[in-house]
Amino acid sequence: MATELIIMSELSQLYLIKAEESLLGAESEFTHGRYNNVANRCYYACFQAAVAALHQAGITPRGSRNDWGHAFVQAEFVGRLINRRQIYPAALRQVLARHITLRHTADYAPEMVPQTHAARALQRTRDFLAAIREKVNTHER
Repeated sequence: MATELIIMSELSQLYLIKAEESLLGAESEFTHGRYNNVANRCYYACFQAAVAALHQAGITPRGSRNDWGHAFVQAEFVGRLINRRQIYPAALRQVLARHITLRHTADYAPEMVPQTHAARALQRTRDFLAAIREKVNTHER
């Protein structure tokens, strides 16, 4: 059990590092006016941060521990960590859903993501990561 907790903690840190890297990518893309890429990187930054939070809480997918489906991550993060356990603020409840919709527009729709939408997504992503970083890093101490 103790070994499993150490592994979960290490995985939380690994996914948080990935999330921070995705956020940096989104910020760089914003600077260069590539707003579709901003939407993509913002979504994945939040997705990876949510996986870090789930690992920290000891929640993993059934079967393979690496099968982090998008629906699973969103449902478990919102359902368990926001609604049930109230570890994270309700303000984060819609972030993953809003970001995946924006990412789908960026990646699949015959339209471009406007600068204002990209800027808002970037701010939501910073807030999302800040909340998760605080809990994951506090738990590490």
